[in-house]
Formats: sequence, C-alpha cells, structure tokens
Amino acid sequence: MPIKCVAVDDEPLALALMRNYIGALPQLELLQTFEDAIAAAEFIRKHDVELLFLDIDMPDISGIDLMHALEKKPMVIFTTAYRNYAVEGFELNAIDYLLKPIDQSRFKTAVQKAVEYVEYQKQKGLADGGQIFVYVEYKLTKIELAHVTYMESLEDYIKIHFDNGPTLMTLMSMKKMLEKLPADQFRRIHRSFIVPVARVKAINNRKAELSSGDVLPISDSYQDFIAFWKGQ
Repeated sequence: MPIKCVAVDDEPLALALMRNYIGALPQLELLQTFEDAIAAAEFIRKHDVELLFLDIDMPDISGIDLMHALEKKPMVIFTTAYRNYAVEGFELNAIDYLLKPIDQSRFKTAVQKAVEYVEYQKQKGLADGGQIFVYVEYKLTKIELAHVTYMESLEDYIKIHFDNGPTLMTLMSMKKMLEKLPADQFRRIHRSFIVPVARVKAINNRKAELSSGDVLPISDSYQDFIAFWKGQ
C-alpha cells in the first residue's frame, strides 16, 4: 500500500514541484497540499496522514511549531531553504531534511527512508529483539537491538556499544531512547547507562556484570532493576 502523504509549503511553486515529485513515485499517495499550515494541521487531525512534507519557514506558524502542536504526529520530511534548522528538525525525529532547491534524486532518497521506516514499524516484533532507528551524523540509521551491549549517556548524546562493531553516537536523551526500546528487554540502571536485561549475567555489590565483560554501576535511583532482573 502506498504511503498517504500531505505537502505543506507557503510557496505555490514549491508545492507544484512537490506534487510532481510525489506523483512520480508509486510508493506515495498524495492526499492534499496546503499553503496554509493551520489548515494543514486541521486536515491532519481529521485524516490518516502517514507522511508529511513540511516547509519550516512559513509566515503563520513554523513547521517546527506545527509538529510540536500535532497530537497525532505522522512521519515528517522537512523542507527549507535554511540549513540552520537541521538540528531542531532531527530532534523531532524527522525522517529527513531536504534543502531547497530540492533535487529529485535527493527527494527519492528521503522517500526511501520513509518506506524503510514503515517496514521497520511492521517488523517490530521480530524474534531477534527487533530494531530501532536513530540519527547518526544526520543519517537515519538502523540499530539491531540483538547486537547492543549497552547504551551510555554523554551529556546530550547517547553512545551505543555493540558486540559486533564500532560504537555509534546519536543526539538523544535517555528518556527518549527508553521510549523507543522494548521495556521488557532494556532497562536503565544508572543515570548514564541502559542495559539489555538478557546480557546481565551477575549483580555484585550494586554492579551489573554483562556478558560482554563490561561492569556497570547500578545507582540508588534504579535499585528496582535488581528485583526486575531476579524475576526474569
């Protein structure tokens, strides 16, 4: 089934280009286009919109503010003429960020990311523990949870450690990361650490010994993890 999408831009020529690009891709079904962000928000509230192509710099309300205001948030690909919005866009878990004038091949790449994300959502229950998607250097990157040894908070970033490759850094809070992870498989044991429960082999003196050989502290605030682990 094609992905149901909406395009929002206050520039008529930009919208016309988006209609052409979207119409050329069988993976997409264009429901509506809007020059008015407020009207777009009302449409999104009433319809099943899966993907939003959204200009950031608009006169009535910015695309960033529009996404914050939406209760039901579709996937979003931001479009803008200004590079300085990139970090804000990715903090909203945007699928991609397209800089105007938008090249058609670059547009197709962004749409492919949305297609892959939809497939990921369908495959969440995989027996190997599943996957999550995070941004690494502004690229949407698939993380195979079965290979994660632990996650470490470094100020505004999270460092993801693996048993089969180099670490990755993503701009995200621990709270946001926990929202992505299956709660029965990953738990926070410290303000700086999230661990896969199955990799904890022993707990000794308030320290978790992992199958990877790493030893991580369990802080007072997360002592309930010990009871949870014992009950597994």
